[in-house]
Amino acid sequence: QVQLVESGGGLVQPGGSLRLSCAASGSFFSIYTMGWYRQAPGKQRELVATITTGGSTNYADLMKDRFTISRDNAKNTVYLQMNSLKPEDTAVYYCNANIRYKLGYPAQAHWGQGTQVTVSS
Repeated sequence: QVQLVESGGGLVQPGGSLRLSCAASGSFFSIYTMGWYRQAPGKQRELVATITTGGSTNYADLMKDRFTISRDNAKNTVYLQMNSLKPEDTAVYYCNANIRYKLGYPAQAHWGQGTQVTVSS
């Protein structure tokens, strides 16, 4: 059983910064693309950023100038550095990872439980 455990959310003032972390634990063969998504109240879940095992990144246009995704493959951990936060960034942020349990089996998408980020003065 694989678990994705997020941390680092909280309350921050507009213009502030937060760093989210997501660590994968459990028994698996390999982790591929990891990423962050977010869901604001009353809205659909949306892409924030993804990163491949090799470090190639993809960002949603609204976040690419303020957010930075990174990963530590040795620690099976993905990070999201968020700067210049705005009230509209308020949402639950979810970690996502494509994980292959065993060689020869297809990779499956896994989600973390989510961490709340609130940007407010």
